[in-house]
Amino acid sequence: MKGSAMAVGDGAISDTTDVKSGAGSTSAAISKAIVQLVRDYTGRGPTKVRTSIRDNVVLVMLEDTLTRGEQSLVTAGRVETVLDLRHEFQIAMKAAAIEQIEALTGRAVVAMMSANHVGPDLAAEIFVLDGSLGDGE
Repeated sequence: MKGSAMAVGDGAISDTTDVKSGAGSTSAAISKAIVQLVRDYTGRGPTKVRTSIRDNVVLVMLEDTLTRGEQSLVTAGRVETVLDLRHEFQIAMKAAAIEQIEALTGRAVVAMMSANHVGPDLAAEIFVLDGSLGDGE
């Protein structure tokens, strides 16, 4: 599996890569784009992100994504409210996320799926492409 892990903090992104064959630049670019997209839509980006690419699947795992307000709602037992709100954000940013993935991979996205979890605070964005990135990527 090809992948790139980034720690994000105070606006700085440090990239550690466990990538074979040069997909690191694509994985890192996807991680950066999705972090910025989440930040633009929610007002706060995740503190960790990891993008893995295998065949025609791009998986972006995000950690520590909840805003302070969402964290307060979770503490108050309003987990479903937070999950519903996150789902709405994912619907709102779906077209922009697909556009970013298509631009960065050079492939069409045929499906996008999103999921969230609050304990621990994780999110997943999964993109299925119309073909694999191939040996050159």
